[in-house]
Amino acid sequence: MLATKLAEILDNVNYLHPFREGNGRTQREFIRLLALEKGLILNLTPPDNKSVYERYMKGTIESDLKTLTELFFELIYINDK
Repeated sequence: MLATKLAEILDNVNYLHPFREGNGRTQREFIRLLALEKGLILNLTPPDNKSVYERYMKGTIESDLKTLTELFFELIYINDK
């Protein structure tokens, strides 16, 4: 459920594209912090970063919520600290 909501929020923020430079970095940090607020870690820079990056870009460019949701679901884990 949270992965779906994060995908929807990211899609909306990406649509706004508020900055001339740094939208992607800002959006990733914003989504990471939203997950952290819920006690979860969203690791958008895992070892296989190329695959994650390609799927992330596909999801944001094509407004593909299914791809973003699946990606977030795979990358979210509980913060044990």
